[in-house]
Amino acid sequence: MCRHIAYLGPRTALGRVFSDPEHSLVVQSWRPRRQRHGTVNADGFGVGWYAEGDPAPARYRRAGPIWGDLTFADLARVVRAEAALAAVRDATLAGAEGEAAAAPFTAGPWLFSHNGAVRGWPLSVAGLAAELPPSRLLSLPAATDSALVWALVLHRLQRGDDLGTALAEPVREVAGAAPGSRLNLLLTDGTSIAATAWGDSLWYLADPPAGRVVVASEPYDDDTRWCEVPDRTLLTAHRTGVVLTPLKETVQ
Repeated sequence: MCRHIAYLGPRTALGRVFSDPEHSLVVQSWRPRRQRHGTVNADGFGVGWYAEGDPAPARYRRAGPIWGDLTFADLARVVRAEAALAAVRDATLAGAEGEAAAAPFTAGPWLFSHNGAVRGWPLSVAGLAAELPPSRLLSLPAATDSALVWALVLHRLQRGDDLGTALAEPVREVAGAAPGSRLNLLLTDGTSIAATAWGDSLWYLADPPAGRVVVASEPYDDDTRWCEVPDRTLLTAHRTGVVLTPLKETVQ
């Protein structure tokens, strides 16, 4: 499994969200409190953020554990953004693919992360892969289950689907092809967030008066405003609110 987190809100240092809190993503990389599968997320990490006036996010990734990267500590201290997404990785296949497999994946204005595993990978989803354009398969960033899920999501985004639909439909497809898969997905375009709870924990912290929302695998502190998202649910969020939709329902 993995841990991931996305932030929308007032401009802030990345460290205030990803590394400073008592139970931050950095701490979750070696001592998660609510992770149901695996205990250490040391197979790489990444962070993506949006600079003012630029719709394409910047990204920093490494193959090793986040706690040992002093450059990230420096970046988190000085880089400020109004939107960001970060993840720490516990590889489905230990050590597979290195930095190229570390989330967030990116294309255009989007940042994406997958917390989970596709059961029976890769044979279970060979049929879904075959439905993608060959160029999409040839440009996979890594030969991993998460990269294929990202390709399915990106295919929908680039044909015009909204963030929620672009996540919900691949989750249904992969879950149908590979029952028992864990498919907690997280996606942002810098102005909104979409996420799915499917097989592991997902939480959100909404503060509409401040124009701030955080969506994460687990809370990074003990603020009583954190809310758990029920399993089999699609979350869509803006700075002013959060909507939860059961995934058994059709997403418009």
